[in-house]
Amino acid sequence: MAAEPTTMLLTADDLLAMPEDGNRYELIRGELVSTPMSSYESSDIAAGIVTVLRTYAHTHRLGRVTGADGAFILARDPYTVRIPDVSFVRIDRLPPPAQRRQFLELAPDLAVEVVSPSDSANAVQEKVREYLDYGVQLIWVVHPAQRTVTVYTADRNARVLYEDEALDGGDVLPGFTLTVAEIFE
Repeated sequence: MAAEPTTMLLTADDLLAMPEDGNRYELIRGELVSTPMSSYESSDIAAGIVTVLRTYAHTHRLGRVTGADGAFILARDPYTVRIPDVSFVRIDRLPPPAQRRQFLELAPDLAVEVVSPSDSANAVQEKVREYLDYGVQLIWVVHPAQRTVTVYTADRNARVLYEDEALDGGDVLPGFTLTVAEIFE
């Protein structure tokens, strides 16, 4: 009987040490996964969300907001490292500045995924499930084609918001509101 080939599991350090090749990678249970490029529309929407959230979080001294380059170690042994399109971490959970030079080893309080045409529905749902499993408190999945936002909370409830409805930050970003329509402007 032939032995099955083994896959070498990677660590967050391996991911950090990879040479830049123009692609974006995540680790899922130690395996390297290339994430598809975002469309211009998806990137533009994510940038707008970063701008609005960063301004709000800074003004109210709530925490830090990052775009699609902020990676989070969600699990070890094997490693899961995910990169939300937008993320927020409350100020009381941020590690000291010296520890922020690497991937943060925590789940963000808010993760935002902006669905691109290259994203499969299964991949997006898998990411949402992982975020919830690893402790993300609030997830917004933005669907540009439908002009909706699906909001997932830590209790695993999901709610679809339409253009005329308000998106809020719940307990994660107290007082924050934005209409869904504003996301697509």
